[in-house]
Amino acid sequence: MMDRKKKRGSCWGWFVLLVVLGGAAFSCFVLLRNSKSGSVLAATFSVSKKYANALGIAMQFFDVQKSGKLEEDNIAWRGDSALKDGSEAKLDLSKGMYDAGDNMKFGFPMAFTASVLSWAILEYGDQMMLVDQLEPAQTSLKWITDFLINAHPVDNVLYIQVGNPKVDHGCWNKPEDMMEARPLTVVNVTSPGTEVAAEAAAALASASLVFKSVNTTYSSLLLKHARQLFVFADKYRKSYSISIPQVAEFYNSTGYGDELLWAAGWLYHATAEQPYLDFVTGKNAHQFADWGNPSWFSWDNKLPGAQVLMSRISFFGGKDASNSDILMQYRDTAEVIMCGLLPESPSATSSRTENGLIWVSEWNALQHPVASAFLAVLYGDYMNAAQVSSISCDGTTFTPADLRDFAETQVDYVLGKNPMDMSYLVGYGGKFPEYVHHRGASIPGDEFPTCKEGFKWLHSHKPNPNVAVGALVGGPFLNDTYVDARNNSMQGEPTTYNSAFIVALLSSLLSTSSDIKPFA
Repeated sequence: MMDRKKKRGSCWGWFVLLVVLGGAAFSCFVLLRNSKSGSVLAATFSVSKKYANALGIAMQFFDVQKSGKLEEDNIAWRGDSALKDGSEAKLDLSKGMYDAGDNMKFGFPMAFTASVLSWAILEYGDQMMLVDQLEPAQTSLKWITDFLINAHPVDNVLYIQVGNPKVDHGCWNKPEDMMEARPLTVVNVTSPGTEVAAEAAAALASASLVFKSVNTTYSSLLLKHARQLFVFADKYRKSYSISIPQVAEFYNSTGYGDELLWAAGWLYHATAEQPYLDFVTGKNAHQFADWGNPSWFSWDNKLPGAQVLMSRISFFGGKDASNSDILMQYRDTAEVIMCGLLPESPSATSSRTENGLIWVSEWNALQHPVASAFLAVLYGDYMNAAQVSSISCDGTTFTPADLRDFAETQVDYVLGKNPMDMSYLVGYGGKFPEYVHHRGASIPGDEFPTCKEGFKWLHSHKPNPNVAVGALVGGPFLNDTYVDARNNSMQGEPTTYNSAFIVALLSSLLSTSSDIKPFA
C-alpha cells in the first residue's frame, strides 16, 4: 500500500480550502501561506462541474481494467482474475491492466498508459485533488507500475506480454473465468525490444516523480528500474517488432527513436542529470527528433509528447541552460504542432471531420483528438506560466486561450456535442454506447461461460448487462457517424491508453487557472 503522506510543495502549502458547489462550476476560495515569509494570499478560481463529473467517470475505467487480486470492490461486476500470471517464470505478473475489451496484457501500450497518467498527475494533480481524483489516479498508476517492476526481474530482461492474443481472441469470456494458458513474451539481449524497454523506462521515471513526495522508498525503486531499462533499451537497439515478429499483428512499432528521446526526457526531469539532457540534445536528437515536422501523439509515436515535454525545459530552465539552442528546436516543433491543431491557423491540418473533430484513423479515432487536445492545453499553460503571450503561425498570432478553446471543442464533441448527440464516454450524459465491445461488460454476472460458450453474448442483440463505466470507445467515422454494435470493434472497443488521454485532458480543463511548476 502507498504511504499516504500529505503532499507539500517547496514554497506553498494548502492552508484553508473551501469548496462551494453551484451552477456550472465549483467556486474555490483558497488561502495559501508562503513558507518563507509567512504571508497569506487569497486566490479564487472556478472548477468546471461538467469536466469534474466527466473526470470522475473516466477514472473508473482503470478499475474496470484491473487484473489480479482486487484490493477494493469499486466495480461490482469485476472480481479477482489472472492470479497465476507470470508463474511459468516464477514471477507475480497478476497486476497490470487488460489492454482493451479482451483479456490480454500488452506491456507496450500499458507502459504508455502509465507515462501519460503520470504526466497528467504531475501537471494537474492539484486540480485532481480538488475534485477527489488524485488518489484514485495514483492508485491506478501504481497498479501498472507494480506490474512493470515485477516484469523486470533482472537488468536486461523485460516481460512484455501475458497471454497469446490469437488464442485469447478466439474466446469470449470474462477475465475471472479464463482457463486458457497465459504464456509470457520477453525481450532480452538476444531478442531486444528497444521501444518497449524505453517506454517502460519512461513510465517508471515519470511515476518516480509522482510518488517522490508520497512514498520515497517506492519512488527510488521506480527510478532504479527506469535507469536500468533505459540502459538496456539504448545498448541493445532493435525493434521488438523485428525481434518478435508476431507482436506486429497487434501493436506494431514503427520505430524506437521516439521512445528513446521520450524516456531520456523523463529521466532528465526525474534526475536533473546532464547525461540524459545530452542524450536528447546530442546526436540522438539529430537522428530521431524530426524537428519541424508535426505528427500525431499516440501509443506508437511519442515524438509530439517529447517535443512538448522538452519545451518545458526551454520555458523554465533559464536562458543559461545548456544546449538551449537545441531545446528551442523542440519548442519550435511543438509550436508547429500547435499551429496545425488550431482551426483558424494558416497551417491548420485538414485531418478533421466536418464538425471539427481531429480525425486521423478509422480505428480508435478518438485517440488523436484527445491526445492532441491535452498537448494543446498543456502547451498553453506552459506559455502562461512563462508569460509568453502568443505564438505565430505563418504570421497569424494565437494565444493560450485559443489553444484551450480548441481543446474544449474536442472534449465537448466527445462528451456529446456532436451530430450523434451521444457521449463517447460511457456513463456520461443521457446517451452513450450500450453495446461496447468489452467481454466483461457483455456477459451477465451470474453466467460463467467457457472460452467458446461466451460468443452468444458477443452476438446478442441486448445491451450490455454491465456498464463499462468510464470507457472511451474508439469513436466516430470521418462522416461523424457511429454504429453502436458489439461486434463493431473498430468503433466500439475502448482502451486503457485512451483512458489515460481523456483523464489527462479533463484534468487539464478543470480550471482556467492552472499552476504549472517544477516537477521536483
